[in-house]
Amino acid sequence: MSSAQISHARTDAAWELEFGARPQPDGSTRFRVWAPRAQSLSVKIFGESERTLRMERSADNLFEALAPDVGAGADYKYIIDDERERPDPVSRWQPEGVHGPSRVVDPEEFDWTDEDWKGVPLKDLIVYELHVGTFTPEGTFEAAIEKLPYLKNLGITAIEIMPVAEFPGGRNWGYDGAHLYAPQSTYGGPHGLKTLVDACHRAGLAVILDVVYNHLGPEGNYLGEYAPIFSKSYRTPWGDALNFDSAESDGVRRYFVENALYWLTEYHVDGLRLDAIHRIMDKSPKHILQEIAEEFERQARLLGRMAWTIAESDLNDVRVIKPREEGGYGLNAQWSDDFHHSLHAVLTGTGRGYFADFGRMEDVAKSICEGFVYDGRRSEFRKRRHGTPSADLPGERFVVFTQNHDQIANGYWGDRLAALVTPAQQRIAAALLLTAPNLPLFFMGQEWGETAPFLYFTSHTDENLAEGVREGRKEEYASFLETEEIGSSSMHEGFADPQDVETFNRSKLNWSLGTEAPHRGILNFYRELLALRREHPSLSNCDKRLTRVQYDDSERWIAVERGDESGEASLLVCNLSADARSLELKVGRGRWRLILWSNDAQYGGEPENASPPPVLPVEGEGEIFIPLSGWSACLYMQNHEPEG
Repeated sequence: MSSAQISHARTDAAWELEFGARPQPDGSTRFRVWAPRAQSLSVKIFGESERTLRMERSADNLFEALAPDVGAGADYKYIIDDERERPDPVSRWQPEGVHGPSRVVDPEEFDWTDEDWKGVPLKDLIVYELHVGTFTPEGTFEAAIEKLPYLKNLGITAIEIMPVAEFPGGRNWGYDGAHLYAPQSTYGGPHGLKTLVDACHRAGLAVILDVVYNHLGPEGNYLGEYAPIFSKSYRTPWGDALNFDSAESDGVRRYFVENALYWLTEYHVDGLRLDAIHRIMDKSPKHILQEIAEEFERQARLLGRMAWTIAESDLNDVRVIKPREEGGYGLNAQWSDDFHHSLHAVLTGTGRGYFADFGRMEDVAKSICEGFVYDGRRSEFRKRRHGTPSADLPGERFVVFTQNHDQIANGYWGDRLAALVTPAQQRIAAALLLTAPNLPLFFMGQEWGETAPFLYFTSHTDENLAEGVREGRKEEYASFLETEEIGSSSMHEGFADPQDVETFNRSKLNWSLGTEAPHRGILNFYRELLALRREHPSLSNCDKRLTRVQYDDSERWIAVERGDESGEASLLVCNLSADARSLELKVGRGRWRLILWSNDAQYGGEPENASPPPVLPVEGEGEIFIPLSGWSACLYMQNHEPEG
């Protein structure tokens, strides 16, 4: 393969991973690796007939060897310059961890049953973020399958799996991945992940995989011994940035593009969530994000499936999600931190860190109507202007959430929203999340108000690295205690050592909570909201053009009116104060029927609170008054039931 072939896009549906180990029809295995930093390479095959084969080097720094009588299941390592034994940088499986030998996997051997699966349309995504290790007691891919009927019944349409690239030990968030092509061995390896994806598709659920293309984990990362993977031109919080635009960057870019295509093709995933893209440094004429998005989209189309690229970014830069013909990178959607920050600040009253930029009902309204709250206006937290206007972009370009792994573990050191606000406030957050004209994302367990923390945990085997991580977190924790204003249950339990297995165990979900009060009521509320979203296009069409928001900062209320081309309309009214209010607002004329009230007893509300009017007959465009108890929300639908 020439260097031009390395850097240029594939154009046919017969794409296959050309690097790493691949079994051949004649019983041999072809080994292939790009290694411009190696003078020589050999492949060492382990087992009863251990042997070492010299690899042939081409002019393009590609090394290749064909090993007779070696098939799937064989373990191997490469020997660099006759000195260092290292795992394959494109290993499909690391059964003994990041430092151990790689194992040959036949990508054709899995018996898929999802031939008719076409995916889920972007605007229909209701995403459930989960961490495999803490989602179930067993903490494996296959154990997660038992929970799929529950997720489907809840109303979820896609799961988003936190990173599974092989990391050191058995406990990690996944962002310390060192082998980007090898699903975590302690979760169940390649077969386990494929089994989970196949089961999801049978259940009608899409699978989005969180991938990390901004850095590599510090332990077990041998890629730099093969190729100039890092660039000295830029620095990130994890050290030197990845090399996407300096010398030999063509091969590095290809390594990550191929990885995206690999998950799509060999694992049938329906989307990628690209971690912290603001830490990806690239001044190339075509940004690496655009290249990934283009090829991912092309391969999905050739495979006859819908598949999506979703970015995490704190830049508020519309170039990430603008169409390529308009000068954008063309990713399909991105996480909207502004929705989270604005609603969180209003609910909790916090003003620390980046929350100092939020706390007004106006911010919540803008995040719903437009997307970015900071669209070029000055941020006091950043001490500069921040963001670009997003009002003209469709609602399905934005993934909104009230919790995610980062905001829980980094923002409050493990405390979920349920530890910071009341059940009534949690229900209001759910109502705003699921009626906004965007793509909603849950973090596992929030639908029943999970009380277990989600802490930062690791299991590095390098003792010096483990101690460095531990001390770094201690310093951050001490600083956090000095500035935090909100009471926190996990804070009272002291510093959670990320290397301690108990830190990991405390982060596991309590599945039994959903059957207990008040958690049962919160879960019922989420289920009802999701059912209504499925039933009513005005709640699910993601059409910002037909969305109107009214609010009053001093009275602390907000009303979201949604329309649909069918003529249907919905109205969510929220009182975000502890006092009962008579809310004055204007709504479209017609007959509005109450279909949901968050303070109903079935959702854990207080039965002595008077319910809002069952019908709102609005004759014209005049003002109306809706009495609403403290910390409650009500949802009306226009012409929800035919007139008798």
